[in-house]
Amino acid sequence: QVRLVESGGGLVQVGGSLRLSCVASGVVFRIDVMGWYRQAPGKQRELVATISSGDRTDYGDSVKGRFTISRHTANDTVTLQMDKLKPEDTAVYYCNADRVLSYTGYYYSRAYWGQGTQVTVST
Repeated sequence: QVRLVESGGGLVQVGGSLRLSCVASGVVFRIDVMGWYRQAPGKQRELVATISSGDRTDYGDSVKGRFTISRHTANDTVTLQMDKLKPEDTAVYYCNADRVLSYTGYYYSRAYWGQGTQVTVST
């Protein structure tokens, strides 16, 4: 019901910046929460940042003060500005849509994920 398409990953040097974008499409009434998660090789997927339809944000401890999430509700786009990047930020970053409300007034019982975009921070 929701398709998420990410863009903006790539290779950057330590201390540099990258900007990730995710566009959601689908016939739904509202997406309450959108966000970013990441998964490094051999590690579990972890929270990077989320933002609600009311612009409430939540960040993982390791990215606080360096990353900024923003959202354009009108076109269901979420952006992650990543500054002061570190080698440990290297991972596949996944866009997420959660608490998706249908036009019939019920929430879908699942979250949705994008295909992922690679971010590599080199020393």
